[in-house]
Amino acid sequence: MKAIGFKTSLPIDKDDSFIEFETPKPIPGAHDLLVKIEAVSVNPVDFKIRQNSAKETTLETPKIIGWDAVGIVEAVGDQVSLFKVGDEVYYAGDLTKQGSNAEYQVVDERIVGKKPKSLSIEQAAAMPLTGLTAWEILFDRIRIHPEKDKGKSILIIGGAGGVGSVAIQLAKKVAGLTVIATASRPESIEWCKQQGADFVVNHKNLIEEVRNAGFQHVDFILDFVDVNQYWNAFVELIKPQGHIGSISDPVENVNLRQLKGKSASFHWELMFTRSMFQTEDMIEQHHILNEVADLLDKGTMQSTLKTTLNGLTVSNFKKAHQLLESGSTIGKIAIKF
Repeated sequence: MKAIGFKTSLPIDKDDSFIEFETPKPIPGAHDLLVKIEAVSVNPVDFKIRQNSAKETTLETPKIIGWDAVGIVEAVGDQVSLFKVGDEVYYAGDLTKQGSNAEYQVVDERIVGKKPKSLSIEQAAAMPLTGLTAWEILFDRIRIHPEKDKGKSILIIGGAGGVGSVAIQLAKKVAGLTVIATASRPESIEWCKQQGADFVVNHKNLIEEVRNAGFQHVDFILDFVDVNQYWNAFVELIKPQGHIGSISDPVENVNLRQLKGKSASFHWELMFTRSMFQTEDMIEQHHILNEVADLLDKGTMQSTLKTTLNGLTVSNFKKAHQLLESGSTIGKIAIKF
């Protein structure tokens, strides 16, 4: 099969930052599906791994990354019970295994969902990783309850990004929260409003902006950008007994002691935890993806796809990574094979 990967970590503008190569089609294990991939999307985790996983070394076998895919089941392992050959599926995959930037991929059925019927393959490819991340941080980590917490306030840092866009929709349309999102450019402000944000504030002066919007404190805070940069603002803005969740990778320690006076809680979210550790509830990702697919098919949620590139090519992955690394992308970038 054809695949796109890399042997060494290089700046994206270098010739060999991505290479095209041929590799054997993978064979599914007992719980695996073999998926013929039709479309993928890119996420910040892609370029972070490309930049850091093969520094000052040359891998013998090229590394295939990519953690968002839509495709058709071509073969199944002997213990598969959730899917059959011919099913259309979507998933984010497993960080410890081969990625999706190839013609075929094997993936454990317990982290796969049915593709939303009403979406194109590229629209669906935009949703798995961000959908799982946003769902898990809201409902599995912070444990927001749509009935008990309805009407409470949530501050979402990075509202126009991939995860932020989905988190706004879930927080507003599923949990019934009052959503305050951060954005600073006219186009990103408008995007946040389209996703369902009640208020959009500028992250550059966070405390003052949130208070000018009418909130002395907020019940929940989600950080999708940089917990170090905003930590002191979070400590000030979180309500007593409130909850803060983050997916960012801080370069400095976070002083959790500052939350003690308010009895506030801090939650990490990594979407790959369940698959990396083969947790007992790993199949929850199958259920979450199916729930998100239903919400998309009902029109309760919308795909966050913004840009589509056509073709499984080195140039398309280089372009997608350049856009992501710019830090100014809105919504998601998909590549249709």
